[in-house]
Amino acid sequence: MARQNRRLSRDARYGKYADGPDPLAPPVDLSEALDAIGEDVMGGTSPERAIREFLRRGGHAQRGLDDLARRVAERRRELTSKNNLDGTLQQVKELLDEAVLAERGQLARDTDLDDGDRALAEMQLDSLPPSPAAAVQELSGYDWKSPAARQKYEEIKDLLGREMLDQRFAGMKQALENATDEDRAEVAAMMRDLNELLEAHAAGTDSQEQFDEFMAKHGEYFPSNPENVEELLDDLAARAAAAQRMRNSMSQEQRDELDALAQQAFGSPDLMGQLGQLDQNLRSLRPGEDWGGSERMDGEQGLGLGDGTGVFQDIADLDALADQLAQSGPGSDLDDLDLDALGRQLGNEATVDAKTLQQLEKALRNSDALRRGADGQLRLTPKAMRQLGKSLLKDVAERMSGRQGARDLRRSGAAGEPSGATRQWQYGDTEPWDVTRSITNALTRTAASGRVGPGVRLEIEDVEVQETEARTQACVALLVDTSFSMAMEDRWVPMKRTALALHTLVSTRFRGDDLQLIAFGREAEVMDIEQLVGLDAMWDKGTNLHHALLLANRHFRKHPTAQPVLLIVTDGEPTSHLEPNGQVWFGYPPDPITIALSVRELENAGRLGAQTTFFRLGDDPGLARFVDAMAKRVDGSVVAPENDDLGVAVVGSYLGSRRGGNPLFRDDWGL
Repeated sequence: MARQNRRLSRDARYGKYADGPDPLAPPVDLSEALDAIGEDVMGGTSPERAIREFLRRGGHAQRGLDDLARRVAERRRELTSKNNLDGTLQQVKELLDEAVLAERGQLARDTDLDDGDRALAEMQLDSLPPSPAAAVQELSGYDWKSPAARQKYEEIKDLLGREMLDQRFAGMKQALENATDEDRAEVAAMMRDLNELLEAHAAGTDSQEQFDEFMAKHGEYFPSNPENVEELLDDLAARAAAAQRMRNSMSQEQRDELDALAQQAFGSPDLMGQLGQLDQNLRSLRPGEDWGGSERMDGEQGLGLGDGTGVFQDIADLDALADQLAQSGPGSDLDDLDLDALGRQLGNEATVDAKTLQQLEKALRNSDALRRGADGQLRLTPKAMRQLGKSLLKDVAERMSGRQGARDLRRSGAAGEPSGATRQWQYGDTEPWDVTRSITNALTRTAASGRVGPGVRLEIEDVEVQETEARTQACVALLVDTSFSMAMEDRWVPMKRTALALHTLVSTRFRGDDLQLIAFGREAEVMDIEQLVGLDAMWDKGTNLHHALLLANRHFRKHPTAQPVLLIVTDGEPTSHLEPNGQVWFGYPPDPITIALSVRELENAGRLGAQTTFFRLGDDPGLARFVDAMAKRVDGSVVAPENDDLGVAVVGSYLGSRRGGNPLFRDDWGL
C-alpha cells in the first residue's frame, strides 16, 4: 500500500480543470448580474427579458451569449471563405497529368517499341479531351507501357472510391488507403447488410437483435457506437445530407465531372450501386434533414469529397449553434445548447463559458431575488430591491465622498439616541456593539453547526450594532416628474435610481423619518418604491405639479411634529392641474391658472415649514426662470444637476435639510 501511495504521488499531475466549470470553484457571483438586471428593470425592461439580456451581454469576467455567437459566425465565415469544392477534381487532374507525363517518358525511352505502336499511343495521349472525367474514361482501355503511369491511373480510381465512401462514412478515405480487393469486398458486404437493415426498418420488420448482429459484424465502420437503428440513422443521414448540400453547392460542370468519374470508382459498379441505394433509403427515412441547402465556397483551399462533407457538417453544426445561442424561439432554454458541438467547433474554453452561463441562469431563476407572480411574470423581490438600493446608495456615497462638504452616509444619525433596534455590523460602522445580541448570535450559530466544546467563538457575522435615530425627525416628500419629456430626454432611469437610493438611505439609516414618493405626469400618484421602480415610461403629455403638491402637503399634515422636507425633480413647467371636481385640466403653453394653483400649493408647503429644493433637469431658459421664481417665493433652493449627478444632489440636499439647514452644493459640487 505504501509503495502504491508513493507511485501515485510520483505520477500525480495537476493542471487546469478543462472539462467544465471547476467543481471546487465557489458558486457563481450573482451581484453583478442582479445589479445589471435591476438597472434594466428600472429602464422599463421586464425581469425575464433583463435576465436574457444579461446572459447575452455577459459581465466583466464572464463572456456572454453574444460573444459565443460572434465566434460561431467567425468560424462559419472562415470555413466558407478559405475553401473551395475543387479538391477531388484537382487531385484527379494532378494524378492524370502525372500518369500521362510518365507514359510519354516511357514512350520516348523505349527503343524496342514498334514505331507504329509508339505513334498510335502518342496520338491517343495528344487527343485526350480537356475534361478530366472524359480523359479518365477514354484511358480506361489504354494499354499502358509505363508501370508508374499505370499505377497513377489506378490511384485515380482508388481515390474516387475512397472519397465517395468517405462522404458517407467519415474516415473511410484513410482506412481504405492501399486497400486490397478483400478489403473492398468487406466494404461491399457491409453496404449490402446496411441497406437490408434500413429497408427492414422502413418496413417495420427489423429488430434490436438484427441491429446488434449488424454492429457485431460491421461495428468498426461506425466509431460513434450507435445503440439502435434510430441513432445509426441520425449519424448516417446527417452526413449524407451534408454530402448532398456539398453537391448542390458545386457548379453544373463540377457535378457532371464527378458523376462521370464516379463510374470509374474502384472499378466496382456494385459498390456504387449500393451507395446510391443507401442515399435513397436515408432520404426516405429522414426527409426532415436539409437535403436542398447550398453554400458559396470561393476560397483557395480545395476540399476533397470526404473533407468537404465534413466541412458542410461543421457548417450545419454552426448554424444550429447560432440558433441555440440566439435564444429567440418560443421555449428557448440554455439547457438546449449542444455543448459537444460547441466544444468541437470552438474548443473547451467556449464549453466552459456556456456551462457557466447555464449555471448563472439557474442561480438567477432559483435565487430569492426574483419571484414569479400570480400572472406568471418574474418580478424583483423586496430583497433584490434592497440589494439594488444599497448598490445605488454606495455609488452616491462614493461620489459624495470625493466632494467638499460631503457627509459620510454611514454616520447619518449616529449622534442621535438609540432606537432599540439593532442591525448586522458593516465595515465602517462606528455605532456601539449590542453585546447581548452578538453573543446570542454566536451561540445560535454554534448550536446549529453541531459543534460542542468549551467556549464560544465570535465570528464577524455575529456582531450587531445599535441603531440610532436622529434627534430631529423629518417628513420627506420626493416629487418626481414622470411626464413624457423625462423618458424622451433619457432622464427616466436616473430619476428611478435617485428615488431608490433615497428610499434605501431613509429606510436603513433614518428609520424615524417618513418618506413619501409622489410621481406626477398628467396627474399625480403616491407610489411605493416597487411600483415606481417598475414603472414603464409614460408618454402622456402633462406636468401636474399642482396635484403632486396637494399630495405632499397632505403627507406633511399627517406628521405635524416632524420637519417637512420637499424635494422636487422636474424638467418642465406645470401644464396641468386638478379641477375642483377632480378632473385633470391640461393646457400648453402653461396656463396662468395652472401656474397660480401650483404656486398656491407651494406656498402652503412653505407655511407648513417645508424646506424646499427644486432639482431642475435640462437647460431650458423658461424652466430656469420659472423654477427660480418658485423657489424664491418659499425661500427654497434650486440645484441643476446633470443626469448622472441627480442622486448625489437629492441625497445631499436631504442630509443637509436634516442638519437644520439646507446647504446647496452649487459652488463646491459644481452643480
